[in-house]
Amino acid sequence: MESPYLPTEIITYILSYLHVTDRKEASLVCKSWYEASQDHQFQKNATFQFPVSTSSLDFIRALGARRSRCGLVISHLDGSRLSRQVLSEVGLHLGPHLDSLALPGSSITESSLLSLLPHLTGLRKLDLHGLDSLFMSGAFLSRQEHRRQVENALRNLEELDLSDLRYLSDLSFNRLTSCTPRLRSLALAGCHIAFEFDPYRGSPVGSGSSALVSLRNLLNLLQKQASTIRSLDLSRTSITPESIRSIAQVPGLRLDDLSLRGCKELTDYSIEILCKHQKGLKTLDLGACTELTSRTVLAVGTELKELQSLSLSQDWKITDKGLIELMVLPCLSTLDLSECLHISGADLVKGLSSPKPRAQLQALSLRNCSYIRDAVMFSLTQLLGSKLRKLDLTSCAYLTDLSVHAIANYLPALVVLRLGWCKEISDWGLLGMVEPTKNCEPSDKEEKPRLVTEEDLGAFRDQERASLLALRGLQELDLSACSKLTDTSITQVLRFPDLQRLSLSMLPDISDDSLVSVALHCRNLTSLALNFCPHISDQGMARALPLLHRLQHLFLACCDAVTNETLSIIALHCDRLRTLDVSMCKDITVHQVDLLQSRLPFLEKVQCRFANGTDFTMVI
Repeated sequence: MESPYLPTEIITYILSYLHVTDRKEASLVCKSWYEASQDHQFQKNATFQFPVSTSSLDFIRALGARRSRCGLVISHLDGSRLSRQVLSEVGLHLGPHLDSLALPGSSITESSLLSLLPHLTGLRKLDLHGLDSLFMSGAFLSRQEHRRQVENALRNLEELDLSDLRYLSDLSFNRLTSCTPRLRSLALAGCHIAFEFDPYRGSPVGSGSSALVSLRNLLNLLQKQASTIRSLDLSRTSITPESIRSIAQVPGLRLDDLSLRGCKELTDYSIEILCKHQKGLKTLDLGACTELTSRTVLAVGTELKELQSLSLSQDWKITDKGLIELMVLPCLSTLDLSECLHISGADLVKGLSSPKPRAQLQALSLRNCSYIRDAVMFSLTQLLGSKLRKLDLTSCAYLTDLSVHAIANYLPALVVLRLGWCKEISDWGLLGMVEPTKNCEPSDKEEKPRLVTEEDLGAFRDQERASLLALRGLQELDLSACSKLTDTSITQVLRFPDLQRLSLSMLPDISDDSLVSVALHCRNLTSLALNFCPHISDQGMARALPLLHRLQHLFLACCDAVTNETLSIIALHCDRLRTLDVSMCKDITVHQVDLLQSRLPFLEKVQCRFANGTDFTMVI
């Protein structure tokens, strides 16, 4: 019996309930389902990524026929005839419908780019990061007619990424930015920029030099476009304290987002000046600015009342001092304190306990903060409550099952939870149970945790709300190197229908039972890491992989019980796989890896270093 005809609107409504990957497969059923899948509600901010190839030509033409706005990420462009043809097709079929363009890993020529840009009259974002071939000669846009063409195309450009360009000169920088009068976001991360000051004139050097982008020219741009520029990325540059003070005080400049990650010369005083003159900052990244201390934290907490996101990761001199002031910033939703080695979290608790309006954190990273203890985590979880969605406690080595109990009880909205290398966490913590009192008599030997019995599991099922099962919306979970975990808790607790990324690497006591249970209860997985799990075998793979239809990334390094048979299973059931790591798997051969790659169309990268005694990495 033929299925009844359904209007496109009804099919579109049905598709709206599907996961994006399922919707893509549903679009292949028939023409009417394909047309419904192209509805504008599914195509907002769509970006398509592909390498240069003959098949990409047909894809571009088909994309152009839809006439909907989109973005492109085209990799491996060079000076070849095929690359020129791909760019020509983009200009011809997409032209004014293209919102964004990125060309990573390419060695594109100026003539190729200039033949494309005049067609892209609706372009909002252009990503040229790392394209040294464009700027090496210093003659980019040197001809007046080329500048006129580009200026017409880029008049509405809002975002420009020029990061990691070793040969970006003042002349090239000025020519390009003169074509972008409405620029809102500029990225110069990793560029060689001359920030030095002339000690005799008291002004930035670079007025007569074109070898590097100079502070003088950057300041000129910021002054000209102060009314539009809202985001600036100067990460990994040699910016000096004097330079950041000059930028902060540009008349009329009101930045929303500023990234200074890895700028190691910055001082507390320069950040204090920055905060006083850029009070409207909403996002500030000061990660890996290793000279900053708690003076910076106090300045941020005192001056930046509109701040929403702050990163202080790897700022090793920062202590708890100043964190109270941060916690009373009412708009603060994301805080990264990872690798701030002297933070105990006590002042976070004090700040969040303030009767004043306080931060509504949605994401908190305390990775590698080794002074964090259970008492602090118990208080933090209660204070953060149902607002928190992302929590990273990787390598907080002294946290125990008590912290896991607190997380399960007080953080029901968590989407991301990372507990890797928290080696004191055991089955009891995941199950939400308290381990019976250990023998208190002193012993020279390390006492192992008591194993969970069937009687214990009966009690667990009666009060499972206290277990990790309470985190129903979890999408990412990292339990790497929590070496006390066994099949007992993994099979009972890891039942998250929305889970997409899971790491169980370096859990020596889990077996195929855990793998199969995860596959049964977490069918949305796109990434699964099982590195250094010696009891995971071909038998477990044969039972699990047919259930994981969405798997894109699989990591099996040092799984000694995995052989070539697993590769055959992957070829049969993992047609979406993009990344595979079978390094140091002694019974997997390079020949079988080659066969696998020929059968899986989307497989981009295979790591098989020292597999079967060879040293080999395949990148497609």
